[in-house]
Amino acid sequence: LLKDMVKELYEDEGIMSVYVNIQPDGKSEEIKKLEDEIFVPFSDYELCIKDEGTKKDAKEGESSWSDIELELQRIVAQALLPPPVVGGTGAVNSADIMMGLNTFFVSLTFPQIEEAAPYVEAMCEDVDAMEYRVDLLSASKDFMAGDTETDPRFDILYQGQRLRAMCRPHAQRAPALPFGGASVIDNAFPVVYTVRTAGQAGTWPDDEEGIEKMFELLELGLRGAPEVLDVEGAWNPELTTKLLNKHKERYTSLILGSHHVVGTQVSVDEAVELYRQCRIQERAHGAKVVLSILSNDNNEDQLAYDSSLIAAKDKPEIPNIGLLLGEIGSYSRILNPRYTPVTHECLPSVAAPGQLTASEIMAGRLLAGQIPSQKYAILGHNIAYSVSPQMQSSAFAAVKLPHSYSRADLETVEEFVEGPIWNDDDFGGCSVTIPHKQSIVAHLDVLTDAAKEIGSVNTVIVKKDKKGTRVLIGDNTDWKGMYNPLQRKIGEAVAKAKKDDPDTTQYALVLGGGGTARAAAYTATKLGLERIYWNR
Repeated sequence: LLKDMVKELYEDEGIMSVYVNIQPDGKSEEIKKLEDEIFVPFSDYELCIKDEGTKKDAKEGESSWSDIELELQRIVAQALLPPPVVGGTGAVNSADIMMGLNTFFVSLTFPQIEEAAPYVEAMCEDVDAMEYRVDLLSASKDFMAGDTETDPRFDILYQGQRLRAMCRPHAQRAPALPFGGASVIDNAFPVVYTVRTAGQAGTWPDDEEGIEKMFELLELGLRGAPEVLDVEGAWNPELTTKLLNKHKERYTSLILGSHHVVGTQVSVDEAVELYRQCRIQERAHGAKVVLSILSNDNNEDQLAYDSSLIAAKDKPEIPNIGLLLGEIGSYSRILNPRYTPVTHECLPSVAAPGQLTASEIMAGRLLAGQIPSQKYAILGHNIAYSVSPQMQSSAFAAVKLPHSYSRADLETVEEFVEGPIWNDDDFGGCSVTIPHKQSIVAHLDVLTDAAKEIGSVNTVIVKKDKKGTRVLIGDNTDWKGMYNPLQRKIGEAVAKAKKDDPDTTQYALVLGGGGTARAAAYTATKLGLERIYWNR
């Protein structure tokens, strides 16, 4: 009866469910049976608990009940994200952001994840994600052996939770994760869940039994709600399709298709085909190809980068990550612009020969001119109160970008447009605040749809056209800052009221008549609300 009820809720009603797996001192045979027949098959995610609920005060470094609560919040928030779109850009859950320019993840090689604890704080300062190398865990060996005494599947998930708990206090580079209404989780440090096979620079067995077990581990990984799931693209098509179908139906993780060529040098054309293979049925959100070269007499160290540019012409375009193995391929890590795997100065050893630190790579990119320094500013008048320069400058420093952000407190827009920042070749754009949001429009080349409708601009973006000519683009993001939390808070209620009674009218009160009020009016329209204005 219990099984039928749970099955109906899960399969027929489509309810998202989390299995709270409590294991203080092992499991009885009865619990194991329930887990195999009900708890695991009819749940999406899994939260693992040992004895946290019985501790009055957890010691430093120990798992606490607070860690469990925060992890449950994170799992639910990740589950409620919009499904990622292949080739999607700018959305909350897009590879274009997660695997953005000058982002890095550090590969962890510890057999027990607690061994990483002394290094986590320093690593979190320099990278954007942690790679959880499951194939290197001691527990994965027990999983492969089918050990039922130690319950390795529990241990693998639990250690993943511990990694997140260790990162949480230091997650200064973590992206904002929307959660329930208007709240945001800002300390969920992203994790790349990886099972690397022996033939592809890893340790996991790649015989038939090993590959079957690998896909079991990848399905287990989805249950921990990772931000990114690394899937090697070379294996059993049926098992791959099964995994990706399950992901599409129930999960929101980004899929990173990957392939490593060890000990053999391929041609550019062959490398391009490997990128296409890593698109995995056009269902991967990013592609990572790691190659080998035997010499560097003719710039072979650019093989991965050059082939990634050719592969990027395939549509929809997804982030391509291209690297070379070994010391001979170190320069490829500087050339690769996105989501580069790195080591860290504090670690006792590197995950792979030739790996560099994020600091070394950023220094190399600066020396090579890959990241030209740019000048930004906030434009307004009587804006001594603005903390934008401190905030933006701190952000640039945190990610080691060589940009500057200053305050342009000027009475007229013309003073800025005729001044040194606007006319500098290194001008990268500016924020615009009162009273210049409308008067700046006349000095721009292009307006986004939002800026046109609102009639004011709060962001100027500088791009270059195909001829290298500077193009000044005006956008308005004020409305997004209003819309996103309001949509989370009242969007569902507004839509329900409209559905229940199509003739109902709901209103938004807009106070003021300046550029920000225009953005508020636009926001109200996007929310499906009629507008009432009140202005002096």
